[in-house]
Amino acid sequence: MSRNGNRIGSLDGLRGLAAGIVLIHHASLIAEPWLDPAGWAVLTQSPLKLLIAGSEAVMVFFVLSGLVVALPALRPGFSWARYFPARLFRLYVPVIAALGAAALLVKVVPRDASTMPDESWMQDAQATSVSAGDVLSQMTLLRADYPIDNVLWSLRWELFFSLLLPLYVWVALRVRRFAVPVGVLTVVLMFAGRASGNSALAYLPVFLLGTLIAVRYPDLRGLAAGPRARRALPWLAAVAGTMLIASWLARPLTAGTIAADVLWALAGAGAALLVILAVIWPRAERALGTRPMQWLGRISFSLYLVHAPILATLCYLLGAERWWLACLIGVPLSLVAAAVFHALVERQSQVLARRAGAIGEALAERASVRRIGAARKVALARAQ
Repeated sequence: MSRNGNRIGSLDGLRGLAAGIVLIHHASLIAEPWLDPAGWAVLTQSPLKLLIAGSEAVMVFFVLSGLVVALPALRPGFSWARYFPARLFRLYVPVIAALGAAALLVKVVPRDASTMPDESWMQDAQATSVSAGDVLSQMTLLRADYPIDNVLWSLRWELFFSLLLPLYVWVALRVRRFAVPVGVLTVVLMFAGRASGNSALAYLPVFLLGTLIAVRYPDLRGLAAGPRARRALPWLAAVAGTMLIASWLARPLTAGTIAADVLWALAGAGAALLVILAVIWPRAERALGTRPMQWLGRISFSLYLVHAPILATLCYLLGAERWWLACLIGVPLSLVAAAVFHALVERQSQVLARRAGAIGEALAERASVRRIGAARKVALARAQ
């Protein structure tokens, strides 16, 4: 397995692949109003959907976070005092920078939603004006909607998971022997959240799937050791991909029914299986460990944050009819912008996160020493 320090190379590659799919997904949403409905149905209700499965790729992000954020917490010597400030800096610094850049684009390039196709992603999900209050409220990651940079809806759940990590780890450790049935229960909770319109219940359980993988991670490597198991892995990959987009494949039959919500929840299980395959299947490890995948993985967070405002701005700048040119320019431009953003912002956020973590740990140790000193004084006073 390719590693860089404590990083798992194949998971970096999977993260990069997921970020690339989200990018293509949003480009496809710009194109959708201009495509033949029959052609769009073929694209979205066939295995081709895997190429533009943006919402499902976010599920993969959530499972990955549940795994890679929880793994260090399972190691001896892990410091929660270091974790919390470091994690918050790691999330908020890039988010604030990306949101500021997106707001600037809205200010610089005039936007009139009426010039975009009705009920399209461009008309419904993009801000046409900004104010300081808008920017500040969206920077908190506590809102339900994020029209300035609409990918931030998922960072809201990343934030909640990060703050609740001790609970996730506690639960996962206590049910680790029953990881499979608990995983099934997690998918049931996702279904309940989807059916009831409760977004927290629909998305927060996905992170638990990753945390369950984390507590069983040492066992997973042995699953693919035998030749029989290795022969089954390609079939498992096909099952995982099918589960990921099952709600789309069955849409002609299940649209508007409760079965659609059931199949939507299966995407979480499909995402979890893909993450497992990334660490136990040598063929997947090799593919995800290639230089392009590793490069995408390195800039994946930056790419996720910057691409939507770039695509939207180009579409408004060039005009709705030139959607194809906006996509043709926007996809490579997003990759370049992500590399620059990674170098200028994300790397600095990592440095700041390490410093914040060190300060948090030092303050916690100082407080602990004071508590011990105070307890000794009380004990001495009682003894006298």
